[in-house]
Amino acid sequence: MSTVLVTTIAELRDKSAALLRQRAAQGGQDSGREPGTLGLVPTMGALHRGHATLARAAVAENSVVVASVFVNPLQFGDATDLARYPRTTEADLALLSEAGVDLMFAPSVEEMYPGGEPMVRVTAGMMGELYEGASRPGHFDGALTVVAKLLHTAMPDGGLPYQAGAGGDGPQNIAEDAAVRPAYRAYFGQKDAQQLTLVRKMVADLNFPVDIVAVPTVRDDDGLALSSRNRFLSAQERDSALVLSRALRLLKRRADAHEPLDIDSAQALVDSAPGVELEYLEVVDPLTLAVRAENCQDTPFTGEALVLVAAKVGPVRLIDNMPLG
Repeated sequence: MSTVLVTTIAELRDKSAALLRQRAAQGGQDSGREPGTLGLVPTMGALHRGHATLARAAVAENSVVVASVFVNPLQFGDATDLARYPRTTEADLALLSEAGVDLMFAPSVEEMYPGGEPMVRVTAGMMGELYEGASRPGHFDGALTVVAKLLHTAMPDGGLPYQAGAGGDGPQNIAEDAAVRPAYRAYFGQKDAQQLTLVRKMVADLNFPVDIVAVPTVRDDDGLALSSRNRFLSAQERDSALVLSRALRLLKRRADAHEPLDIDSAQALVDSAPGVELEYLEVVDPLTLAVRAENCQDTPFTGEALVLVAAKVGPVRLIDNMPLG
């Protein structure tokens, strides 16, 4: 079955509800998918194999899968960057169809923000001011705001968190409600590690009824993390960009051996690549994003951590990361 393109919130809710009813009526004949579940894959389009991996993970686990394609203007501080972001609707639809996604939700800016830019937004807080947030002020406020809207928009039961109780006495308790409301999951790539951490914090802190599923970073055979921005690299710039994954693998080998990470040498490795301007390379706590300074240089590595890296390669700014431990 081909992926169906929908462009309005009303159409998305109608079609996803109908599909959930249809799949439930099939009585377990759903190719091994867990019945009564909906998976959401939020994207900004220009889809590649990394997005296909997200989509297939959602398809494998859920009865109905929705992928959103929306270039969110709130995430862009530079109008030029927003304008040059690639829009590839037909190719995106073909990729999602091949992955088995049911619905592609591709709303206009007016559909998502009918009153113009929202006056009330989600704030990422102190964690959103670090690393990517320091380089792109306001970026994570915009990202979390649109993710919150998408999570509510695609939520089963038209966005209502609980069914009405018998006799009009208010919501049923969670245990009762779990039996009647479809399970709900949203899928994010580990490549955007800071965004993933912030989405998880938002969902936990604001009690969103959704499970956040992280999918490992997808890389090309040469090690470069897949990104829609890679298409802007020249052949020489792409070759230089491979130093980012080499530095991450170096730190992972040291961490696996419980050696000192010696992050200074990893930074020097990145700096040695022609045309690469390192912005940051940090070893951080995976839950709080606080710097793990004690494990970066001279002491044997223990526990868990996350390496975050960002660099400009020619005109293109790239990010990558590697879990340790």
